[in-house]
Amino acid sequence: MSDTGRRIAITGANGFVGRAVSRALLARGIGATGLVRRGAQCEPGVDVRPIDGLESITPDAFAGCDAVIHLAARVHVMADAAAQSQAVLDAYRAVNVEGTLAAAESARRAGVTRFVLMSSIKALGESDPGRPFTEDDARNPPDAYGVSKAEAEVKLLEFGSRTGLEIAIVRPPLVYGPGVRANFLAMMSAIARGIPLPLGAIDARRSLVSVDNLASAAIECAVNPAAVGRVFHVTDGYDPSVAELARKLGEHLGKPARLVPVPAALLRGVARVAGKTAQIDRLTGSLRVDSKRIRETLGWQAPQSLDEGLAATAAWFRSTRER
Repeated sequence: MSDTGRRIAITGANGFVGRAVSRALLARGIGATGLVRRGAQCEPGVDVRPIDGLESITPDAFAGCDAVIHLAARVHVMADAAAQSQAVLDAYRAVNVEGTLAAAESARRAGVTRFVLMSSIKALGESDPGRPFTEDDARNPPDAYGVSKAEAEVKLLEFGSRTGLEIAIVRPPLVYGPGVRANFLAMMSAIARGIPLPLGAIDARRSLVSVDNLASAAIECAVNPAAVGRVFHVTDGYDPSVAELARKLGEHLGKPARLVPVPAALLRGVARVAGKTAQIDRLTGSLRVDSKRIRETLGWQAPQSLDEGLAATAAWFRSTRER
């Protein structure tokens, strides 16, 4: 089937990744249907269909769509201790597992043939096993969010085997790009303000994926016959060290990063005292992801290099400060 005449539904089309997927679909001439909560704003050109939640989604929402890219999820990260409680795990499961299966069932009943789940590298772990994670590594999620994503993967693949709905799963690491929030935005803000960062001695390497590369990969999984029943890791293809990432951001921001070479062991010691162990572990530990499978199996190539993605993100950041 050519791109012309296709229509793909996007749950969570109003979000950071959803907007990028919408833009990429429309640029290819593929119809984009956004399934979002009432009142949510989507990209111009998206066919918006309001829903009240994944658990109550009906087949009508997917009418006329060939595939679904399922982005809607509970992603809010809570305090370390609270994130392990049963109540919090149940809350994640309600959306990320049960909500995903409900959406898949309604999509199947509407005649959709392909369902792409946006999972997370957290389904495998928080740090790599001394080498890049591959898709065949055992799932060992570190927190409630990761547990819910790992369970969603397993149950959705089982659902596909049982019903015939074609399933593909995408596992990104850290996603960045214009509109990024959280820690990535905080790092850019600190660099732009000239705040010294204790990252000069951190040689841990981290895989990243630009939001435009992720959107491209998700669409490939929605249209390529070879994606069925597979899990794919997606990265920019180069894993910078934390210090290197900060320096590159400084270059693109036109504000050299002020990096202080504080030993990782000292940083971890201070973090324990301050109750910030998880945050510092993420900075000082490597999380590398092997994305060879999607390139070899689907013939996918990242449209953007890491430097191109960082340049676009820095340009967006500068533009927001000029308003």
